[in-house]
Amino acid sequence: MLYNITPLDRVAFEIGGYPIYWYGIIIAFGIVVAYILGTREGRRRGLPDDTFADLLIFAIPISIICARIYYVMFEWDYYSQNPIKIIAINEGGIAIHGALIGAVLTAIIFCRVKKISFWKVADIAAPSIIIAQAIGRWGNFMNQEAHGGAVTREFLEGLHLPDFIINQMYIHGQYYHPTFLYESLWNVAGFIFLILLRKTVVRQGEVFLSYAIWYSLGRFWIEGLRTDSLYLWSTDIRIAQLVSILTIIVAIVLMIYRRKKVKDLPLYNEA
Repeated sequence: MLYNITPLDRVAFEIGGYPIYWYGIIIAFGIVVAYILGTREGRRRGLPDDTFADLLIFAIPISIICARIYYVMFEWDYYSQNPIKIIAINEGGIAIHGALIGAVLTAIIFCRVKKISFWKVADIAAPSIIIAQAIGRWGNFMNQEAHGGAVTREFLEGLHLPDFIINQMYIHGQYYHPTFLYESLWNVAGFIFLILLRKTVVRQGEVFLSYAIWYSLGRFWIEGLRTDSLYLWSTDIRIAQLVSILTIIVAIVLMIYRRKKVKDLPLYNEA
């Protein structure tokens, strides 16, 4: 059967001849959703209303820079030969793990300066972060990137996907795993899990650490399906899978350590 397949346009509109891409719009929308949810929960938990607005002023640019540095580090063979391309972020090449590292480090410093608990802020932000990631993956969908290996149309139809997703996964004459969708759905499930978790007898810091574990479990599996992975230098080790394993180990160790060593560790709603 022949199908009339036209990919969705990456460009949403133009301003003065400059293209505005759906990728950027979707990422920005994810950030706005995260901000609204975080601010609402922060208000309920006693944080000043401007806490997350002030944090994002620093976290957004620093996260973008760190995401780019992270990507360039693991593609150094190319960028060492083309140094001018290091700053060509408009051509693509950022990594979510780099962005998360930058955001966490920024939040730690921000909280120390503001004299508020990092763990409290991180717990409040965790559901917002993962739902923003779920939304952001649809930017990859519009760009026809971050996909998995080749599959058949019959395979995709067997997943009961709508035609607009199946057609967008037709790239250069071949259908591919919609790994963007797998991760987006995993993150939506994680968002629900974290919202429910914070209503239980959970200690300070454990919502954020649970986020780290949940996201890393899904990312480890999904990364194994992708075709655009970054690799540890001169090895067959996918760096995202390595980081995911290390994150899970560190998060579990921190949970156990804080439960045993931190006196009077408050509950989520008490902190």
